[in-house]
Amino acid sequence: MNFAFSEEQEELRRSIRRFLEDKSPSAEVRRLMETEDGFDRAVWDQMANQLGLQAMAIPEEYGGAGFGYVELVVVFEETGAALLCAPLFSTVALGANALLSSGDESAKADLLPGIASGETIATLAFTEDSGRWDLDGVELTAVEHNGTWTLTGHKMYVLDGHSADLILVAARTPAGISLFAVAGDAEGLTRTTLATMDQTRKQARLELSSTPARLIGTDGGAGPVLTRTLDLAAVALAAEQVGGAQRCLDMSVDYAKNRIQFGRPIGSFQAIKHKCADMLLEVESAKSAAYYAGWAAAEDSDELPVVASLAKSYCSEAYFHAAAENIQIHGGIGFTWEHDAHLYFKRAKSSELLLGDPSYHRELLAQRIGI
Repeated sequence: MNFAFSEEQEELRRSIRRFLEDKSPSAEVRRLMETEDGFDRAVWDQMANQLGLQAMAIPEEYGGAGFGYVELVVVFEETGAALLCAPLFSTVALGANALLSSGDESAKADLLPGIASGETIATLAFTEDSGRWDLDGVELTAVEHNGTWTLTGHKMYVLDGHSADLILVAARTPAGISLFAVAGDAEGLTRTTLATMDQTRKQARLELSSTPARLIGTDGGAGPVLTRTLDLAAVALAAEQVGGAQRCLDMSVDYAKNRIQFGRPIGSFQAIKHKCADMLLEVESAKSAAYYAGWAAAEDSDELPVVASLAKSYCSEAYFHAAAENIQIHGGIGFTWEHDAHLYFKRAKSSELLLGDPSYHRELLAQRIGI
């Protein structure tokens, strides 16, 4: 079985890389992470209209491009390498996947075209103060009265929750875990931006007080939907982590070639060689895990739950190690605010915890394979 990318997929990669080199250089990342919204709306529109990134894996019947998850892996690998400041992960990996997994044809027909066109920024509100990524952590309640649903409670660590036009909320009803759609300007919704270590990816706390909501799918039937959504998101995040880890490796190798110490490049020293070799091994292994998970998602394979957790756990640790070693190889300059190494270190740590840390996913992996 051939897991190599096709020429069309490689051309997609090159197109995205050129776009990001132009629209998301380091200086622009630093500018945007200091803004309230955290992204440039004009660039977001270009991503939709010129590259079709938001529509990539949405079926054509809902206004999308109809590509598969392998193409999405390419997209997230490149955006992860560039530390793109935009709500792409929350909109595509979380919001769109939740709708696509819901089986609610009416909701998909109503809501997916806006996501595909770039008009709608979406996200998934799952975790609460406990920070748990399992279904037992959902405590926010939903109540039905005369056919109308309202939500009361709070959500924490919601990616791009401060700017999302559409928020898909996991809530608990007497029938079980259910999924609801809430408008970003809904009555009774209060959104507070959180101070985060990784400033390139905004998070928010949401307070809902009898907030009107639309039931997505069936009452009490969102457990499998949310589980699949989080698995698909884990694959996308693993791809992001691979992109970031590769960039850290590239930065380290370039510096090791050019930094002269004691009359020769530091890359000629055995200690630096070992660090770079270990990073290369981990990055290539992480790519194998992420790419295989992307194939499993594209093929809707039964292996998806297993390989999603495997990829998330391994890629998290590989990225964090690469980001930490990148700082060590750069020495004193790597610790400074002026150098980009710290931006990748913070993104690596944030991504390690997002969707569950490596220990959580190893435990989940063990459960799923019956250990």
